[in-house]
Order: sequence, then C-alpha cells, then structure tokens
Amino acid sequence: MPKSPTTSLDRRRFLAASAGAAVAATALSGCASAVDDGSGSGSGAEKGTSTLTVMSVDGEMDKKTIKAAEQALNVKITYLAYDATKLNAMLASKNPPDVVRGSGALDTPYFAARGVMSDLDPYFAKSSVLKASDLDPVNDLWRFDGGKQGAGPRYGMAKDYSQDAMFWYRADMFDAAGLDHPGETEPLSYDEWLDLGKRLVKRRLGKIKVYGLNPGGGNFAMFMNMTASAGGRLFADDLASVDFSSPEALKALRWYLEYAEANIGPNPANPNPDGWDGPTYQANRLAMAGDGYWFGGLIGGDPKIAKVSRFAPAPQLGGNRISPCFGATGYWIPELAKNKDAAWKFFEWYFGGQPAKDRATSGWGIPPLKSLRSQMPQTQPFQKQAYKVQQQELPFLQMMTVTPYVQTTALDAVINKVLPGAIKSGTSAGKVADALNSQMNDAIAKGKELVG
Repeated sequence: MPKSPTTSLDRRRFLAASAGAAVAATALSGCASAVDDGSGSGSGAEKGTSTLTVMSVDGEMDKKTIKAAEQALNVKITYLAYDATKLNAMLASKNPPDVVRGSGALDTPYFAARGVMSDLDPYFAKSSVLKASDLDPVNDLWRFDGGKQGAGPRYGMAKDYSQDAMFWYRADMFDAAGLDHPGETEPLSYDEWLDLGKRLVKRRLGKIKVYGLNPGGGNFAMFMNMTASAGGRLFADDLASVDFSSPEALKALRWYLEYAEANIGPNPANPNPDGWDGPTYQANRLAMAGDGYWFGGLIGGDPKIAKVSRFAPAPQLGGNRISPCFGATGYWIPELAKNKDAAWKFFEWYFGGQPAKDRATSGWGIPPLKSLRSQMPQTQPFQKQAYKVQQQELPFLQMMTVTPYVQTTALDAVINKVLPGAIKSGTSAGKVADALNSQMNDAIAKGKELVG
C-alpha cells in the first residue's frame, strides 16, 4: 500500500525518491520564465509586512499580478520561477516556498505520499470565500487518501481546468473536404476520429502542409484515458506497476501507432516544429486539435479563427464514456511552509477574488468554483457553441489515480524514449508494451522502495 499521506521522508530519502521527477524537470521548468530571482515586483506592500514566497510561472504571476496580490493582502511577494529540481531540493531541506504551483491530476499522490503537502480541510471549513460546497468536482483531483484520488484530505485547489480529451476543429476545413461536422452530444470513436484526420490532412511535395489531427501528444495521461475508455486501466490496484499488455491498453497503443504511421499529425518521432498546437492552429495548419476548453482562450483572440472554430466531445475508444482532466493546475501549500495563514489568504484572493473572476470570463479554462460557471464567455458564436458542448460534457468527468511512487513526468520520459524508435521501425504494439512495462515498472519499483 502507498505510504500514509501524513508521513514525511528525511532529506536523503526525499531527494532519492524525487530522482524520477528530475528526468523531466526541464519539461516542467520550460513553462516557467525567470522574470524575477526572488526580489518580487516591488512595492505593493508596506515595509515590515510579512513575506510570502510563491513558486509559479510568469504567465500567472507576472509583475502586475504580484503587485495586485501585495496590495490586496498586505504582504511582500517573493516570486520563484517554477523548477522541479529546485522545488524537490527546497522540500528536502525543509525550506519550501509558501505556495507552489502544481497539477492536481498528476502531482497530488506523489507529494501527498511524501507528507510534504498541507491538509487544507481545516482552512476550507473556516473560509467564507472558498466553501467546499462550491468547489467544482475537479478539485477532488487534489485529494488523496493513500490509495486513490478523489478521497481523503484536500491538499490544493485548481485555478481553472479543462476536460482535456475534448477537441477543437476547423469547420471551414471540414466544409472544404465535404465532411459532416462532429456531433455536439455524441462522441466520435477514436477510429472515426482517425479517419477524419486522414481525410483532412494536406500534403505538398511529400510534406505535410496541414495536419489533419493532433490527438494530444502521446503522453501517459492520454494512454490512461484511452485505456479507461476501453474499459481497462494502466495501473495495478496497488499503483505499484503498469500493464500496457492488457487488451485495453494494447488497443490504445495500436491506435496511436496507426496514427503515427499515417503521418497525419505530430508524434514523438516527428514532433510539431511549433512546439505546441497554438501557433499551428492560428496559422491554418491544423484541422483538429486535441485540446480542452482552455484552447478557446487562444481562439478568441483571433476573429477569423474564432469564426470557423467549433468544439466537440472527447472521442471514445470503447463503451465506457469518460472525459477526464489531465491537469487541474492550481496551487498547494507545503506542510513546512513558514507563512501558512498568509498562503491561505492568497488562496482566497486568487481562487475566490477578482483574479478568479477575470480568469472565468477569459475563456482560458473552466472556473474551479461552481458559482463562477455562469461567468464563462458566451459573447461570440463560437463561445456559445463551446459553452453548450462543455456543459453537456461535465457529467463525464472521471478521476484517474496516478501512482505516488514516481512523477508522471518520468513516465512520459519513458514514452518519449521508446516511441520514436518504435514508430520509425514499425515495431508491434506488443513489443512496445513490453518495453514500456519494463522501463516504467523499474522506475516505479525504485520509487516504491524509497518511499516504503
């Protein structure tokens, strides 16, 4: 069984147990831009006020936001650019930030099992701003009882979220190809989705001019979702191993390998030069983008793109209809944070105050409070359509527990190591499954041995 969420590790064992995270630390820190080295933005707070250290990314904690927080909370904000390796070292040395950015879906079991996250239930119980009854169900991804997510103490909160297997498509490209638009209530099968991608791809002189489809990167979370939709699961009951050799997981692998072989969109063997879907979609070079509701924030910034964009339910690999969240990105408070009360004040301001209202109206994600859902943008026609589809999708949100023994960035690193060669050589799904099982289970076993 996983270690009790209340049990802490000593410095040596924590650093060793965190080694799996370091494998993909650059993938995490790549999202962070070091605008400040800890000096904050300046002067919203008066001299002598307390200091709050926040580890985040520039896109969320820019100088304007830092100044607003300092003025609203009467604190001095010390900003640290998110870095996974640095965070693990700070936690191990028992000198963590007061507030840390993270993914509820992917980080909670790992950090909770190490006893480094604060149980926030007492704070929620007393708060008049953030009431548990108003929390969107996605916030349960920030809970972990030692064996599964969605139960046990609440360790953090999402700032916004999406059901990330949903997708956006270009109606003009469908019309030009003479294809019917995807339905707004009934999801496509993955085979139907792949067939559309093959029909929508455009090539010139042997090179792709317009991607037909990007299903979402081929990462571990995507395979978890596909396997669950087919009626299976990747993790064993004790979360101590994975099995890509099950019929359901093999079905997911075969689909993805067929997608990659068809060469209709980005994959680990032939990645998107743009780095992500945003620039590609805006440049009219992507017909279907496997991105959740949050992508509408980008679409809304370009009237021409907004006019031809539509939103669709998450495709399904089998008869178990689900539409999960792969992120639930938000913040948590370390157990040894020096200024927990000020950190909670930050929570109330950031998640329940004006910043939360601004995010709700922006279209860059579903708000984490049910009371803010009505603030989601519905001015433009594409926003009305997306809002309708999104509301119909909400009942299919499902928790998928990840292992507490290694971070999923380490599992993604295995996928990125195995898949490129397998795609280029035409390796069978069975052999790919064996390689993934061997390397991932080795990493998980080492992590389990260190955690206990």
